Amino acid sequence: MIYLLGGSGYVGQAYQALLTRKGIPFRNLRRADVDYTNPATLLAALRADRPEFLINAAGYTGKPNVDACELHKHECLFGNAVLPGIIADACAAAGVPWGHVSSGCIYTGARPDGSGFTETDAPNFTFRQNNCSFYSGSKALGEEVLAGKPDLYIWRLRIPFNEVDNPRNYLTKLLRYQTLLEATNSISQLEEFVAATFACWEKHVPFGIYNVTNPGRITTHEVVDLIKKTGVSNKDFVFFKDESDFMQRAAKTPRSNCVMDSSKLASVGIQMTEVHAAVERDLKRWRPASTS
Repeated sequence: MIYLLGGSGYVGQAYQALLTRKGIPFRNLRRADVDYTNPATLLAALRADRPEFLINAAGYTGKPNVDACELHKHECLFGNAVLPGIIADACAAAGVPWGHVSSGCIYTGARPDGSGFTETDAPNFTFRQNNCSFYSGSKALGEEVLAGKPDLYIWRLRIPFNEVDNPRNYLTKLLRYQTLLEATNSISQLEEFVAATFACWEKHVPFGIYNVTNPGRITTHEVVDLIKKTGVSNKDFVFFKDESDFMQRAAKTPRSNCVMDSSKLASVGIQMTEVHAAVERDLKRWRPASTS
């Protein structure tokens, strides 16, 4: 049996769908039933149920976007930095291996040679550089809290998308925003992300950090071109002049735009679709909100 924390969220629901489809028994641990933010309560539940594995998809992202984290810093810090430590201690005491959904938003840009950041590169979009959003800083702190913890996967998600219209979907955001920021990013197809991360456990690959992004990089303009090519929308997309224009007119806090290297995941036999192919595939099967 698998424990799932944060199962009601955007990523958590995708985990529920995956486990249900695979016929794997799981318990979606809801705080209303079991307050897993309480160390003693979580440890008692783990010892009582003895799950084989725990997936932590809980965290604080802010709605409608990370700007909200600037107004709810206590909740953001607890959900992204304190809670992972609570889970780590409880899992270690109960002898339960687990996986934590982290974020690639702890980076900005690319490596000096233009290549993507690897799992061994120190995050550069954190409180330590004083250049980040509170969300990114809290996620980086969460990884620091988990450094050296045993029997743990840290899975870095990056701007999730799929074919279903949803406010959390990157493609939906591009379709709905009045003005877009041109940027180059690595991104993660949602169902491929949850499948790849769970495969880490199924295949018993080495514990550690994994960048779980679709191979390659993609620009905002390239995504817009694919939106038009697939006929999802033919609207006239408008772009900010540059990042400073974006910060002045639309944002309360800096955004992470970065390129990540996912070759470590591929090296353990877990493959994801090349990013341009994945985006085009999902746009071709796009499901508007009214029919999703």
